Amino acid sequence: MMDEAQLGRGKVAASGGGGPALMIRGLRKVYADVVAVDGLDLEVARGECFGLLGPNGAGKTTTIEICEGLTTPDGGTVELLGLNWQTAANELRQRIGIQLQETQFPEKLLVEETLALFRSFYKRGISVDESIRTAQLEEKRRSRVGGLSGGQKQRLAMACALVGDPELLFLDEPTTGLDPQARRHLWDLVDELKQAGRTIILTTHYMDEAERLCDRVAIMDHGKVIALGTPQQLIGSIGGEDIVEFAVSGADAHSHGVVEVGRLTEIEGVQSHRVDAGLHQLSVSELHVAVPRIFAVLKEQGLHLSEFRTHSATLEDVFVGLTGRNLRDE
Repeated sequence: MMDEAQLGRGKVAASGGGGPALMIRGLRKVYADVVAVDGLDLEVARGECFGLLGPNGAGKTTTIEICEGLTTPDGGTVELLGLNWQTAANELRQRIGIQLQETQFPEKLLVEETLALFRSFYKRGISVDESIRTAQLEEKRRSRVGGLSGGQKQRLAMACALVGDPELLFLDEPTTGLDPQARRHLWDLVDELKQAGRTIILTTHYMDEAERLCDRVAIMDHGKVIALGTPQQLIGSIGGEDIVEFAVSGADAHSHGVVEVGRLTEIEGVQSHRVDAGLHQLSVSELHVAVPRIFAVLKEQGLHLSEFRTHSATLEDVFVGLTGRNLRDE
């Protein structure tokens, strides 16, 4: 991992200058008849770890690609570190770091050669040795990239994004496809970068990742931000601390497995109800009070439980409550 001196460079750089690290106003992008980004407004403070969440097709990848200078918008403005791609592209390339969802490296290059190549793109930055320590790839420095595991390649991609000592770092689905241990390694690195004061913009499908790493998150759908706040604020907005999920079957010929929803929502502590593919979901504020009464109501209706489980409310529950869809829906 990076030591305090290495991490401190990003902190000094990030603290320079005023204003937000990223400011988006009225951003719009249309592909044929599909509106990918629809008048988006967004602001990210310097030193903040900001999560951009949403299902496939929500517009988050298009938004990130515009911010990274990879895609040209049809309308609106984007400022990074007080600059824009139209007038300061070369300077921005020196001051930001990007880890794409999937990075294709020349597979016959050694790890240290790959990092030396990326380091050569920047006027200033950290050394190749520091980059290798950052990525915890000391044992692989003389290995060819093609022989790395998926987690090692992701750590190499992160090191390449950091080699220019960026003030603003974009991480697009950085842990997709990684095993749990590899994910935790990258989480630890992001934690260290946060502590150093770097600004990080993160997209992810993993809600535990967003809750663990992000200071604030924006949930996108159909090209717009539909919710914005800290993970705790958004989870609190659904009105319950826990989610109760159950499925039922009829106990006799009269019940037909039909739940009288009104009886459930009258229970003290039950905030809301929805059904998804036969699975009933209740948002509950006092689990210990509500669960026995839920059991009693279902029994009175002559219903058997075929499934029953509870979990603490998450960002995914927020998204489902707002859109009626799961975050990983296509």
